Amino acid sequence: MEINFSFLEGKKEYELFANACIDAERILESSPVMSAVASRKALELCVKWVYSIDSALEPIEYREGLQSLLHNNGFPSLMDSTLWRRLQYVVKNGNESVHTAKSLDRDDAVLSLNVLFDLVQWIDYCYGRDYMERSFDENKIPDATRETEKIQEQYKQVIRDVQKNADKIVDEKDKQIELLLKANEDLRLQMKSQKSKNIKEREYSYDPNMPEWATRKRYIDADLKANGYVFDQDAKRNCVEVEYPVVGMPNETGTGYVDYVIWGDTGKIIAVLEAKKASVSADTGRNQGKLYADCIQNMQGFRPVIFYTNGFETYLWDDENSSPRIVSGMFPQKDINAMIEHRYIKKPVSSIQIDEEITNRWYQLRAVTKCCENYEKGIRKCLLVMATGTGKTRTAASVVDVMTRSQQMRRVLFLADRKELVKQAKNAFSSYIPNTTMCNLLTNKAERNANIVFSTYPTILNAIDTMKNSDGSRFFSPGHFDLIIIDEAHRSIFNKYKAIFEYFDACLLGLTATPKKTVHQSTYEFFDMKNNMPTDVYEYEEAVNKDHVLVPFYLIETTTKIPDDGITYKNLDENEQEIYEEEFCEDEGMPEHIPPERINKYIFNIDTVDKMISDLMNNGIKHKNGNHVGKTIIFAQNKRHAKFIVEQFDKLYPQFKGAFCKLVICDEPYAEKNLEDFKKPDEYPFIAVTVDMLETGVDVPEITNLLFAKKVYSRIKFDQMLGRGTRLCCNLFGEGADKREFYVFDYMRNFQFFDEHPKGKELGLIVTPVTARFIRMVQIIRLLQDVEYAETDYQMIRDEMVDHVVGDVQAMNPDRIEVRLELRYVEQYKVRKEYECLDDVNKEEIIGHLSRLVVSGEKDEAAISFDVIMYGLMFSAMAGGKNFANLRRRVVNSADILLRECATVPAVKEKIPELKEVTNEAYWDAKDILKFEETRKSLRDIMKFIPPKKERIHYTDFEDEVIFREEGRKVDMGSSDFEDYRARVNEYVEAHKNQPAINKLLHNEPISSDDYKELERIFTEELGTAEDYQSNYQDTPFGLLIRKIAKMDRDAAYAAFSTFIAEERPNADQIYFIEQVVDYVVENGYISSVLDLMNAPFDRPYKFNVIFTGDEQRKFVQVVNSIKNNALVA
Repeated sequence: MEINFSFLEGKKEYELFANACIDAERILESSPVMSAVASRKALELCVKWVYSIDSALEPIEYREGLQSLLHNNGFPSLMDSTLWRRLQYVVKNGNESVHTAKSLDRDDAVLSLNVLFDLVQWIDYCYGRDYMERSFDENKIPDATRETEKIQEQYKQVIRDVQKNADKIVDEKDKQIELLLKANEDLRLQMKSQKSKNIKEREYSYDPNMPEWATRKRYIDADLKANGYVFDQDAKRNCVEVEYPVVGMPNETGTGYVDYVIWGDTGKIIAVLEAKKASVSADTGRNQGKLYADCIQNMQGFRPVIFYTNGFETYLWDDENSSPRIVSGMFPQKDINAMIEHRYIKKPVSSIQIDEEITNRWYQLRAVTKCCENYEKGIRKCLLVMATGTGKTRTAASVVDVMTRSQQMRRVLFLADRKELVKQAKNAFSSYIPNTTMCNLLTNKAERNANIVFSTYPTILNAIDTMKNSDGSRFFSPGHFDLIIIDEAHRSIFNKYKAIFEYFDACLLGLTATPKKTVHQSTYEFFDMKNNMPTDVYEYEEAVNKDHVLVPFYLIETTTKIPDDGITYKNLDENEQEIYEEEFCEDEGMPEHIPPERINKYIFNIDTVDKMISDLMNNGIKHKNGNHVGKTIIFAQNKRHAKFIVEQFDKLYPQFKGAFCKLVICDEPYAEKNLEDFKKPDEYPFIAVTVDMLETGVDVPEITNLLFAKKVYSRIKFDQMLGRGTRLCCNLFGEGADKREFYVFDYMRNFQFFDEHPKGKELGLIVTPVTARFIRMVQIIRLLQDVEYAETDYQMIRDEMVDHVVGDVQAMNPDRIEVRLELRYVEQYKVRKEYECLDDVNKEEIIGHLSRLVVSGEKDEAAISFDVIMYGLMFSAMAGGKNFANLRRRVVNSADILLRECATVPAVKEKIPELKEVTNEAYWDAKDILKFEETRKSLRDIMKFIPPKKERIHYTDFEDEVIFREEGRKVDMGSSDFEDYRARVNEYVEAHKNQPAINKLLHNEPISSDDYKELERIFTEELGTAEDYQSNYQDTPFGLLIRKIAKMDRDAAYAAFSTFIAEERPNADQIYFIEQVVDYVVENGYISSVLDLMNAPFDRPYKFNVIFTGDEQRKFVQVVNSIKNNALVA
């Protein structure tokens, strides 16, 4: 009789593991336990065989343990990640059979055998000589015979031999194994090319249309077991029963069979689970699940919770409490019990009085009431926007207090993105709600069962995957927490940490003073806030001017010449010019002017810092002793700048012996200790110099001075930094002498910047190089389907890209929670066949759901970055992208550096012809996709030889001078009305850059009257009214407004000057002037008046009328005017 493993018989290349596989199948019916042991042995032999035959793996000793082999040396990346993960079932079942008294049922043994079969099939697919696709058939498992008794005896002896070592079921005394492994060494090189050929020519795939029984066996059963459930058809307590019969169904027979029921510890069914096949939506099980719950309620007088799933999507419906919602997976029994208990013990939140010892201000009470009422109604997300210092943490603690005392919530997770903020929050909650158990997961994981857990994002994400119960199930299950509080909710909620909120089935409470709202990331959208209106708002202006719960600031704006203008050689005195020459003269010459961008980054001027420190110490708000300034934060440009400030302070004020002014910078020794000391009201240090570490969340009410020695472009960050000084502080200057204000010293024109740009400039979406490469490959795979690229050479590129993308998807380990949440797409797109003809929906699914999950073991970051550039060039050449010129410059610059500085490196020397080729104009004119790919492959491995750009650090002592100073200016901090007209306009322009009229403006193309009418319709009808436009932008033409918002494409700006450059042949000084103008036009969209060419920033180092002749000036002005006029309609 043929069995599943019959095909192994007689295949000499598989003799190492063939018999063990066959034995495992033959004895399954007579002894599932022995079959599991045999499957475990066969697995170990299979893995060792793969190590012996695959040159991609390091050779191993045949005695090495199985778990080590499974997890190390790149073995996991060889195969489909689901298959690799399932191998643990074989290991687990085999080890339990050897070492525990727990009986193993037939289904578990069949699952082990099935996984083993899948592995052998994969081996045959990769390495076999006559592979054919086979599938596991449970009906082929033979009945018990006398022969199986002999095999059983053999494996009983195996068990006795290995009781002391669970990781080595293979008999180490069998020297034949070692000989067979060594014999395979001769085949390693031959098999490398054979494997590559096999993979290309053979099909090995997952069928996304698997039937319901296969979905159940492969995914749902595994999910239940992973949550600690035991399958038992008879126990009727603390178990899962399948195909449970019910009566009362609305069909002809009145009966039905529930796919799964979960029995609780009281002998009642606490949950039903309706299973659907993987290819249909899980939501199709909703009605059937409800009918089963109705039947069971009538049968036992108790309503179970309803789950329905297709193995990828799981829905939870506790229809006595809430509407259905998607969850990340099945809940363990403890979480279901808690849900049911919740039905009977909860109280109305209106019956719980808010504890005014925690919150007693009117706006706090309002916020607590709104949140608690929302949660009670089933609104699961709340967002509180409250000015820094108005008691966000207190308010959150009060929400927790009310919801837990009403028995509507039990466990809470508080998330912050820094260790210090976690510690600070736990300390605050401990004082507000002293009788509740709490745990700082960063420092005391042993108390993780506390009612309130405090953690950073990476710590809890790691804990989900690694913290286990004694039965191996996850400690932090999807239903473990009822509420997650997200501190500073404008930051880490996006990208990879979003998986935390998708995994836990918890209500959310977001806390922020500065919600984020960009095209790509919106705090409002994350919390499902309709019309961008948070649950409750309490803003800075109201807190300061109406309720006086925050203190205002007194602004002192100072600008000194060197940080503002840079250093110009000719403006220095004779002695300083000598110093300048010594410091800045290099082999290639001496710069006439050092731009301000380099000051405090590479050039640190003593007099500049000394003036700033002296101003603070002389004019800042003093400590109550009157001898020195009170608590002060100085925000430095970077770490080196911060250290320089501290060093200069210690030189200016040696009497403080280095104790008064300290660094508080991430990764700096003693930063935490310095911060703790800074928080002590009357102790040193009184000045903390920081870069980013103190900009948010740290509460020191005694702060009386802030000094900005850095430029800030993010409005969110700036408001957070100002918030460090706004807190009230009673009796700060003695009994009855409270803090009334704080001083802000702005040395970098920050307030002027935000006057001109009220919303600031936020960073765009950051994409890792590995993710960017994956996205580009998927886009190119889609484009290469066009008939224009049907030739073999193009399709070979496509095939290689598909192999790479499929490999990236297959390497996504479902044990990572963020991968598990996208499992449907992982399973679908890890199959090569899915890429035969991608449509746009496929492309967007792959990019949208999978690109952020890509990880790479490749360590050559320079090579990966070069891949991204070259793929970007290929994509731009094929799709007509606008980034071609910029990417081209980067490639040419890299080639120039390698030729100029690294030509003696042997690997670079070999590539000199290719490097010279990419610097040739003809290479780029062709826009040859095949050539680009050839270049990518040829040059990627030498990019690592490009030396990092090293800037020499200069310390100077040129005399600086104050060129602007103003005190006491009143600044409108603005009120965020959450849907103001300007925000709508900005977001529309950012999101619609491909709209024809806007695209023309971006690329300096003239707009037509029809374009202008369309813009008028958008601004005065779609986004608001004509009155809205007039009140916000007065008479600014629509085209010029868009230019200011969307900027201008840099290549288009250079192109505008191309004729002038070609005809006039400008010298180096004139080229520098043109580049300044291009930079300005790119940033501001146009130059308003030609008279502006005579003023800053264009008047350094030489004025317009000095370096250009009259005729050149006339032509130059024509170009400048044409750029502006292209945004207008004649």
